[in-house]
Amino acid sequence: MPQLTRTALLQLVLLLSAVPAQYLISRWSGNTVTQRYHASARLLRIWKDLRTSYLNGTAWKDWADQQISRAKSLVGLEEEEFKQSPPIETMIFDNDLEFFGASKKVRSPRPPYVFLRVGEVVMESKGRMVGVVVSWDSELRAPTEWVDKVYSNSEVPKAENTPHYKVLFSGPGASSLLVAYLPQTQLMRFTGTRPEIPTLENYFTHFDGERFVMQPWLREIFPEDDKED
Repeated sequence: MPQLTRTALLQLVLLLSAVPAQYLISRWSGNTVTQRYHASARLLRIWKDLRTSYLNGTAWKDWADQQISRAKSLVGLEEEEFKQSPPIETMIFDNDLEFFGASKKVRSPRPPYVFLRVGEVVMESKGRMVGVVVSWDSELRAPTEWVDKVYSNSEVPKAENTPHYKVLFSGPGASSLLVAYLPQTQLMRFTGTRPEIPTLENYFTHFDGERFVMQPWLREIFPEDDKED
């Protein structure tokens, strides 16, 4: 009895599957050429979706990684790893290392080269996004790996001596929030508007028509930012 090679077996499977596929298309789609064309296109879309999801090795790997992550979370492994090395994406919201404007040290006296103040509405010069300053550092304070990603080697010396601001922006969703740590050279004061940004009430009591008024705890850290020059 002749033996089937892999190539011959694949050809046989394709030939045997062609007739049922044609039958399904004709039964599912109707009798006209247009109907059969749309039905064939629909079948191809379904196959493409299956191939890129359930039949895709990368998709299976991602799914497996998610399951492993969930299992680690259940037994406390993920929480322990987080405590040892908090990711930068989390640190930019708050941290105990005094990075990204998180220091609770009183900013006084206020250096004259720090132009913007906490509570002021600003516009980011590249993306033209409008946000609110909630903290500042008189010089760059960020992890080395973050600095290396944001600035080139030639830019680092100047950036290290440039005031940086923690700014809140509204995200793409109604309740989403974007947090940025930006150099003074990338921000400009933007008056005459009150942006709607989530969590501002945690930092400010109200908007006085020009700027946001700091909560008492924030005023203790930036005592000179509510005074006019």
